[in-house]
Amino acid sequence: MKHFIIFLLFLSAYANAQYNENNFSIGLNFVYTTDARIFLNPNSPNPVERNSSFGLSDIINPGINFRYKLFDEVLLGLNLEYMKSTATGMNEKVISNGIRRDINVEDGFEIIPIELSIYYILPFSTEKFKFLMGGGLGYYYGSMIRKFGDAEVSNAKRDFAYGVQVAIDMDYLLSDNIAIKGEMKFRDPQISVKSMYNKQQYNYNGKIVKLTRQEFDSQIDVNGITFVLGTIFYF
Repeated sequence: MKHFIIFLLFLSAYANAQYNENNFSIGLNFVYTTDARIFLNPNSPNPVERNSSFGLSDIINPGINFRYKLFDEVLLGLNLEYMKSTATGMNEKVISNGIRRDINVEDGFEIIPIELSIYYILPFSTEKFKFLMGGGLGYYYGSMIRKFGDAEVSNAKRDFAYGVQVAIDMDYLLSDNIAIKGEMKFRDPQISVKSMYNKQQYNYNGKIVKLTRQEFDSQIDVNGITFVLGTIFYF
């Protein structure tokens, strides 16, 4: 067992010789998240309404990642992204010609994830292939999007979300200064938002409709698996 541990340490030191020459890197990323949900009435006393949600899927966004080598096998990472996704659904109630009915609206979100991570280069990495496991804290700033007719919605209040994220990463070195990466990440930010309409009546499909509420609560839950493809530049 002792000899096996020594062998792993030797292998890790050899495999990370390339990292010893480059303390800093910047990665430009293509980010894909499988799905997310928006809870449309999270504060309702009715459990059915409280758990009612609207799904979004196949979320694609850009990202940038900075890494700094703290030790031979340990890297400090900072990840920044811009996420935006919308879809349509029968998510709002209005009164039209004295009749209360549901209408089709475009709902979605904008989120800026800021994540600080520690990565460990795994011992079975090679000179070309680097396998990393990492994790850390995430800070998520988000807002609700809602569009229909000539309606305008503003975010009256939003809570910043904090959470833990874990990632598995593989880098393939094309040269001394360039690599391509693949990453799988698990995270679950939940952002609570209070939104407000700027008026009570709107033009919807050529008809004047009246809203049944002036403001509404929602909760954005990005609970899907995240996959990342990127290019890394070492300095």
